[in-house]
Amino acid sequence: MNALIVIFITGLLSLFIAFAKKPLLVLITACAGLVTAAILLAQQWGLETPQSLFKYKGLLFDHNAIGYSLVAILFAFLAILAGYKSFKENEEHIGDYVALLLFSLVGAMCMVSYTDLFMFFLGLEILSIPIYVMAGTKKKDVRSSEASIKYFLTGAFATGVLLFGIAWLYGAVGSFDINVIGMKINLEASHSSLLYVGLLLILAAFLFKVGAAPFHFWSPDVYSGSPSIVTGYMAAVVKIGAFGAFIKLFTVCFPSLHEFWAPALAGLAILTMFVGNLSALSQITFKRLLAYSSITHVGYALLTILSTDGGSQFNLLFYLFAYGFSIISLITISMLLNDEEDKIEAFKGLGKRHPFLGFVAILALLSLAGVPPLVGFFGKYLVFAGAISEFPTLVVIAIINSGIGIYYYLKTIMTVVSKDDVSEAKIEVTGIQYFVLVVCALGLLLGGLFASHV
Repeated sequence: MNALIVIFITGLLSLFIAFAKKPLLVLITACAGLVTAAILLAQQWGLETPQSLFKYKGLLFDHNAIGYSLVAILFAFLAILAGYKSFKENEEHIGDYVALLLFSLVGAMCMVSYTDLFMFFLGLEILSIPIYVMAGTKKKDVRSSEASIKYFLTGAFATGVLLFGIAWLYGAVGSFDINVIGMKINLEASHSSLLYVGLLLILAAFLFKVGAAPFHFWSPDVYSGSPSIVTGYMAAVVKIGAFGAFIKLFTVCFPSLHEFWAPALAGLAILTMFVGNLSALSQITFKRLLAYSSITHVGYALLTILSTDGGSQFNLLFYLFAYGFSIISLITISMLLNDEEDKIEAFKGLGKRHPFLGFVAILALLSLAGVPPLVGFFGKYLVFAGAISEFPTLVVIAIINSGIGIYYYLKTIMTVVSKDDVSEAKIEVTGIQYFVLVVCALGLLLGGLFASHV
């Protein structure tokens, strides 16, 4: 809870410090606040009874919530650093941009630590509203305005569906507390039709928020139209909040109804994997490629929701941890290329033009493909291993889709290492961006060591 307060206050300070028109001071304040919050959470992790010491009205910072929050803080920290150069171009609004990202992070932390559906809804709105605004901050680009309005309208619709589902759920069990809901559902032999309708509506809203097919239609336009750093933040941090809330609700409230919702979710996971992969094959713009790749990875991550294995929470967290490093590094490199048309061809000859950037891009793409010994391989391994005993056919389909994905990742890598018609334009990398890319490279290379020792 103290970490939440620190990040919120840091966001407010960023707004006021920006009046001095000193972008570096805004950046230092934001980073200091995030580091302080991470330290506070790490201290809570070491306590023997975090559940009894850190339970507040509607929030519970247990080990799962602390783990998801720490990873979200890490990627928010890297995203703010990576986007500093572009934020600095508009000194009047740098405090607004940083504060909005920090406020959104507060929402993500609420979503992974909620204990009642009121707090979950508040966290969802705190997470989403700043991103609706950030998606439209490129005022001279009509695609950015389109991304903002499309994300807002479709997000508002999904929120309405979610609230309707929560209302039906409350009508069935008479409580908003997720532990009470889970207990009542487990104790009752037969259930009201209100419960089943509410569950399906909530499931549909969650699938929209994470970008699963057939609720994915907003993702490509929003990803491609938003400023690059906002795209990276959405893919890394927003997904952590949405998936953290998703797995918490369904493992606490609805495990006894697993046979009811699991077949539907399994079918949608298969659809999500194929829609994402097959659509990605024909993409010529980079952020749309990442959008469809993201949809595919959502399909893989849904296996952890389906699994009743006790380690599914950790498997999902580690998978998102591995995915986030790849996305942040690729988005950072994309911004450095400064290609307004966002063509994949902009990566042509990157390995020759700037060997370090080419090396990191190749690492990130191979990690997304799940090539050992990179962290993405261990993430997929944990997800597939956790689900194979219950859903062997689904895991086989996921492995086939991983093979399909390798094609367009390798195609992009071949563009990176190409030596034909290489642009001579110089790529300027700041010290801060070097730091972000080095951290991401270390995470991609060494993250698997962490998984192997857990």
